[in-house]
Amino acid sequence: MVFLTQLVFYGLPWLEWGQRQAVLFDLGARRFYIFGLVLYPQDFIYLTGILVISALSLFLFTAVAGRLWCGYACPQTVYTEIFLWLEKWTEGDRSARMRRDAGPWTSDKVMRKLAKHALWVGLALWTGFTFVGFFTPIKDLGAEFLQMNMGSWEIFWSLFYGFATYGNAGFMREQVCKHMCPYARFQSAMFDSDTLIVTYDEERGEPRGARSRKANPQALNLGACVDCSLCVQVCPTGIDIRKGLQYECIGCGACADVCDTVMDKMGYARGLVKYSTQNAVSQHWSGAQILSHVLRPRVLVYSSILGIVVVAMVASLTMRTPFKVDVVRDRGVLARIVDGGRVENIYRLQIMNATEAAQRYSISVNGLPGLAVISDGDVAVDSTQSRWVAVRVQAPYDVAPAGSHTIHFLIAGPGSLGQVSEKSVFIVPR
Repeated sequence: MVFLTQLVFYGLPWLEWGQRQAVLFDLGARRFYIFGLVLYPQDFIYLTGILVISALSLFLFTAVAGRLWCGYACPQTVYTEIFLWLEKWTEGDRSARMRRDAGPWTSDKVMRKLAKHALWVGLALWTGFTFVGFFTPIKDLGAEFLQMNMGSWEIFWSLFYGFATYGNAGFMREQVCKHMCPYARFQSAMFDSDTLIVTYDEERGEPRGARSRKANPQALNLGACVDCSLCVQVCPTGIDIRKGLQYECIGCGACADVCDTVMDKMGYARGLVKYSTQNAVSQHWSGAQILSHVLRPRVLVYSSILGIVVVAMVASLTMRTPFKVDVVRDRGVLARIVDGGRVENIYRLQIMNATEAAQRYSISVNGLPGLAVISDGDVAVDSTQSRWVAVRVQAPYDVAPAGSHTIHFLIAGPGSLGQVSEKSVFIVPR
């Protein structure tokens, strides 16, 4: 998961789609490019849909298998893991680091510390640079960096996220999960007795105690746990899983992995610490029995709602008209009577082209007898651009009584682009 998530994060900004970056959130131009989609601020509903899907997915995964997000995909967990790899590569394993830290300062110790922090800083800065690359075209950003010509905001956010990565993953680590992340506090609301969690088999492991490999635990009246405390040492949040489920547990399974290695060395069966459920441990269920309890009402409700939202969002994106129109009545020009005894209103239309090619749009209007567009009703808009146009609309003077009347602008795109209808009002003066 570390490699998969970082392949997506670091690689996505470098992918191209046609002649542009495949994923780019261009805040300055107020356009968001996601592969073949071009979204405008008016498409904010899709962001809402993504957030709803993310929340429901989190609820579903947590109900089924606990804190999978925290243990395997959360940036705090992922970057802490990467920083630990770099620390182990430069300073050795935990025992070697403890011995070196307790000893005097030597040239070897200084060089190893400097190498570790240099790698940490380099990775953190690259992370900040990549993050900014989702909002500024990353190739242009790289060229500006090489020319020492980056903008002040780009420098600020690159350094800000670089510093956050360096501090959170290098120093704060589990403190973020224990004291800053709100998810740990409300996870219990989504757990039940059939949720897969990291559990310690107390019946098999107790009473715990040290012994030699050749010793018979039954003769010594001991359980399978040798009280080596490795499960505590490898835990990212420093808890003792043998005390039961605790809110700090992020479900990464590191304690289960290290316990299995100890069981292998002692010649005992694996699974003293494992992924299981509270019901399975207390009632000694098999793997098949555990799986049979996965599809319970809570999981089915979450899955059904999630499926409905996903289908609705996909259908909406599929049927989405690839251009947007905003109509604003020009308040600077009052309704007036022009030559020929006709009433004229002036409007401003913003046409946003969400396709990757230049398009021409035709403008018409209906809602009152004799209503017509007098100005040029054919508008060209460049690819992924928007354009404001002034539109003059006239109607016979006696077409309607004085006051405001509802009309509709019809903006049609070429071919299969469809048609958009926008409501406005036509003012007839007294």
